Amino acid sequence: MDMPALPMAVDLGTSFESFFNAVDRFFSDLAAIQWGPLALALACYLGMLLARTRAWQNVLRAAYPGKKVRYLPVTGAYLAGAGINGIIPARIGDAVKILLGRRVVPGSSYPAITSSFLVQTVFDTTVGVLVLIYAITQGLLPRPPELPNIPAFEISFWAEHPRALVLFLTVLAIGGSAAFILYAHRAEAFWQRVKQGVAVLTDPPLYLRTVASWQGVGWVFRFVSFWFFLDAFNVGGSAEAVLLVMSVQAVSTIIPFTPGGAGAQQALLVATLAGPSKATVLAYSVGQQIVVAVWAALLGFLALLFIFRTTDWRGLMRAAESEAEAAGASQPG
Repeated sequence: MDMPALPMAVDLGTSFESFFNAVDRFFSDLAAIQWGPLALALACYLGMLLARTRAWQNVLRAAYPGKKVRYLPVTGAYLAGAGINGIIPARIGDAVKILLGRRVVPGSSYPAITSSFLVQTVFDTTVGVLVLIYAITQGLLPRPPELPNIPAFEISFWAEHPRALVLFLTVLAIGGSAAFILYAHRAEAFWQRVKQGVAVLTDPPLYLRTVASWQGVGWVFRFVSFWFFLDAFNVGGSAEAVLLVMSVQAVSTIIPFTPGGAGAQQALLVATLAGPSKATVLAYSVGQQIVVAVWAALLGFLALLFIFRTTDWRGLMRAAESEAEAAGASQPG
């Protein structure tokens, strides 16, 4: 009965091995990095974060029209959360964003601040799906018959066991339906608590003008940033390559078994990026992940230091947990 676990463990180990081999390749090829394009890539990445911050600020303004929501503190909250997310798993940085966001908007509530993040998923999901559809229709991603041969556990396992995938999705759907039925009587109360954070969606022109437009700017910065990253790691920037990278990032994190899709991104990019050598693609794939994580962490540290006058992110986490518990205890059941 324990035999099936062995191939799974071996495949999972292969994903990690692929990732760490790419890490070794990245550090061994540091001298080959083109620092000019790398600096431009990081500048564009910062531009993306700042544009997304402006979108979030406008979401909060719509949620609290009678309050002054200043851009600099909102930027500090967003950068701090993004920086912590880059180095700590489980989206811990999101809790920091919520905590600092609530402090930025005096008198705001946790449900409203939390639900404000849902607004950005509307645009992000739409664009992400379009990018993925483009990659599939253009044949940029591996064809279904090739998926079981991709050396990444979270991809090859589901490709080799389609019935298990169907069963997993079915159980997930049934569980979600059961939870909805069980808590349907509380759905109205829940909506009343969170609808303030998504108030901007009730005014489509305002949403398009103040939120979606800034998210669009953020996606443009992201696109250009990836282009320069490809140049910096000697892969070569092109519109097709950037769209492929964006698609791979989406696919590798759909049902991840490894942190951040570690191993899956490397395997997919090696299988799909035509032209550069395998070693070059490996160095790029993990190099971009490392550089972005370090850059985001540095920006988050600077935001905490110069905007919030602290570097005690652990203290912020403890405060976030305490305030969230207090807010939850005060909410009616």
